Amino acid sequence: MEESGFESINIIPLVDVMLVLLTIVLTTSTFIATGAIPVQLPKAVNSENAVTEGVIIEIDKSGTLYVEGKPAKLNKLNGLLSPLDRSTPILIRADKSIELQLFVQVMDSVKGLNFRKVSLQTEEAGS
Repeated sequence: MEESGFESINIIPLVDVMLVLLTIVLTTSTFIATGAIPVQLPKAVNSENAVTEGVIIEIDKSGTLYVEGKPAKLNKLNGLLSPLDRSTPILIRADKSIELQLFVQVMDSVKGLNFRKVSLQTEEAGS
């Protein structure tokens, strides 16, 4: 009995796997670029372009706090922000339906640490 070698390799399954991996990478990068935490921003007539660098603090509709996309507790916010340089820009993205008290507590923590560049992201209101 004689063994025969491979005359050709079927690469179609390899191409299929690579296309699936490419789709996963592109989908993941889209979530990272646009922010995966759903936040309905409040509308403002005089809204400015938000900073794109620095630390992003997000508060979703249920009141969950996120720092750089990771869930955080309000009482741990000072500990997370205190090692940062005080000139680091802080961007707050808060859902328009959260309780005002929660937003005030977050702002109080950030301002209490004497950060100089703090901004609130809003959507431009339609004319």
